[in-house]
Amino acid sequence: MSNRGSTPLLIFPCNGNGIEALDCLGHAWHCVGFVDDTPQKQATGAFGYPVFPRTVLTEFTDARVLAVPGGPTSYLMRQQLIDSLGISPGRFARVIHPAANISDRAELGDNVLVMAGVVITSNAIIGSHVCLLPNTVVHHDSVVRDWSLIGSGVTVAGGVAIGENCYIGSGSSIMHGIRIGDGALVSIGSNVIRDVAPDSCVGGNPAHFLFPLNYNSNYPPGGMSSKWTSAGREFW
Repeated sequence: MSNRGSTPLLIFPCNGNGIEALDCLGHAWHCVGFVDDTPQKQATGAFGYPVFPRTVLTEFTDARVLAVPGGPTSYLMRQQLIDSLGISPGRFARVIHPAANISDRAELGDNVLVMAGVVITSNAIIGSHVCLLPNTVVHHDSVVRDWSLIGSGVTVAGGVAIGENCYIGSGSSIMHGIRIGDGALVSIGSNVIRDVAPDSCVGGNPAHFLFPLNYNSNYPPGGMSSKWTSAGREFW
């Protein structure tokens, strides 16, 4: 399972993103196992790899860590989960699939997973703790800030700013110059042609406001408004 001269890697947790990360390691990394809090996974392992409790982080001190928790129903907890590992920023890995295409003029943070077919063009900035799923394109001068998850087949046009801790559903398109606020959720297959307010869910073609989000609920409360207001500005 290991490649001579490659760097040992622990993947947290043993979830869909973590399993897909196995295909992204190339010759730069070799996985020594997963880190997961679930006893059943620890007992059985996964795909021929052991699944360890968190104590392995202090046992395998030479192993770097790729932390990729979160999905559309749990992405708002990503920062809390990653911070709970208690490791230094310098220990996080940056894993890029050999078939990804990243401009020399792009910038990437720490704990970034870039899957196959992803294209990141000139002057784009990808923050730390970000996942980019297969075949997504981030065009020139766009920014994806920390803790965000970008699904597969997403097109982020030039000059877009995606805030912290966002989730962009697979197959979505974001028009040039759009601003997406922190904590926002863009539903699968959406066509975003207007700014998206923080902590809101949008979806459709064109994307429209669906319901507000917070850290305690991913579902619309009763009597929700058809508009979302932030800093005195109506978004929908």
